[in-house]
Amino acid sequence: MASHAYNSKTFRHDLIAFIWIAIGAFLAAVSIRIFLFPNQLIDGGIVGVALILAQLFGKSNLPYYLIALNIPFIYLAYRYIRKTFVIQMFGAVLLFAVFLRVLDFAPAFTGNILEIIVIGGVFLGIGVGLIIRHGGCLDGTEILAIMINRKKGFTVGQVVLVINIFIFGAYGWIFYDWHIAVQSLMMYIVAFKMIDLVIVGLDELKSVLIISSKPKEIGDVIINELGLGLTIMHGRGGFSGDSREILFVIVERLDLAELKEIVLREDPGAFMAIENLHEVVYGGHHSYMPYKKKARAKLK
Repeated sequence: MASHAYNSKTFRHDLIAFIWIAIGAFLAAVSIRIFLFPNQLIDGGIVGVALILAQLFGKSNLPYYLIALNIPFIYLAYRYIRKTFVIQMFGAVLLFAVFLRVLDFAPAFTGNILEIIVIGGVFLGIGVGLIIRHGGCLDGTEILAIMINRKKGFTVGQVVLVINIFIFGAYGWIFYDWHIAVQSLMMYIVAFKMIDLVIVGLDELKSVLIISSKPKEIGDVIINELGLGLTIMHGRGGFSGDSREILFVIVERLDLAELKEIVLREDPGAFMAIENLHEVVYGGHHSYMPYKKKARAKLK
């Protein structure tokens, strides 16, 4: 019975993820077919290369270029990342290619170039963000970036950025149109920001480590005045060897200034380390940017 319930829950989760990936693939295809491609704009990564090839050798072959270019990266993901990711990535790429074909004869958006950049970038960013958030991937260059990150230490973002600079540069060189290349880069920046908003959310959380000689007083003030939960960890000074309590707090960005003010009011010599927090996992659930009350409920 327990196994049946688990399988039912897993199937429902996978089905919901597939639906969101399909919605994301459709929105990304709308961006490419209606906004970018008819106006000679390109995206970064494999999609950008496929768009360049389609403009050179046949616009109707865009879905096939996309699938063919991603196949080597799907294989790399199978070999070096994880097999479950391959299924999600292949499904996302296949759905994206199908929607590109379905929208082949959709009317193009021919407004002002700024409108095309912003609206097209928003559609593309939301679509790709939904796919990534639910475990899929459209761009094989991210796979390459992950492998380079493991071997050379460069971040995934750095590798993807360098690859895309070469792609946009190649577009300008091939078609002798650097205006379009720059406009494509502007659209990519809009899409990149939208991907962040979809994956991370509009709320921003910070994790704060507080080291103080007055941990009890600071902890009481944080709980009573801010209404935040906290975790107390035990540490030891590397130089002094003294034992001390370290406070760990999750706080929304808007409350961060008040938290710092309270801590320094109680102990002007307190040390605080503040980091961006993109995801909180608790009790078998996860939230990319949960509300403060969720953090309070679990960090006691």
